[in-house]
Amino acid sequence: MSNVAVTAVERVLDIFEAFDKVQKPLSLTDLAEMTGIPKSSCHAIVGTLTARGYLYSLTRPRALYPTRRFFDLARSIHEKDPFVERVMPMLERLRDASRETVILGKRQGDAVIYLQVVESPHSIRYSAKPGEFKPLHSSAIGKALLGSLKEAELRAQMSGRALPAITGATLTDQEALIADILESRRRGYFLTRGENVPDVWAVSAFLSVHSETLAVAVAGPRHRMEANVTEHAQLLLATCGFIARQWTKA
Repeated sequence: MSNVAVTAVERVLDIFEAFDKVQKPLSLTDLAEMTGIPKSSCHAIVGTLTARGYLYSLTRPRALYPTRRFFDLARSIHEKDPFVERVMPMLERLRDASRETVILGKRQGDAVIYLQVVESPHSIRYSAKPGEFKPLHSSAIGKALLGSLKEAELRAQMSGRALPAITGATLTDQEALIADILESRRRGYFLTRGENVPDVWAVSAFLSVHSETLAVAVAGPRHRMEANVTEHAQLLLATCGFIARQWTKA
């Protein structure tokens, strides 16, 4: 794909993300300023989106806003997801049992992408959105996915890799991170203690489904998680085992 095509796609996404950020109608000038898109280019993109039914215009104030078309299209696509929708009931049961936020993710390049997030019912909770990217070395899901590798492959992938400090608790020493991952694998589950988000602990495990390696995590504030890590780990491992068995039967 050419750089021009990539830029065009990025600009369309920037426009929708601008609406999500302010959650109100925006004028063409507002959109151009918020996204950094030249006004002439922004006008052309907006014109196409309006003609295709993804935006509608208001006369007072003179502004634009997305229609439901993008939402309905995304929902229709998401409902046919080959994996996420099938495991949602199990993720929800895990959330209900742990009463903490449950996350499903997989590796994408050198990062973790969240595929689904089922948030805790508590008012103070870990919050995230599907589609967010997280570092491999500091997130619970990232650690689990790294832990799915054989030791030689893990060491090869870690060799020379930068491990930036996301928080003050992030493991930035390569040998310390490898040792933590190998010990976690022997234990059966992986743990982060404020390494990706301050004061948030998470327990995670990986599973393989149709040659895809995924990971599930239970995450919440330290004051609730610390005393319940073992219990949450048992619930998590039972859930991952159940999901894997369901796919084996399918």
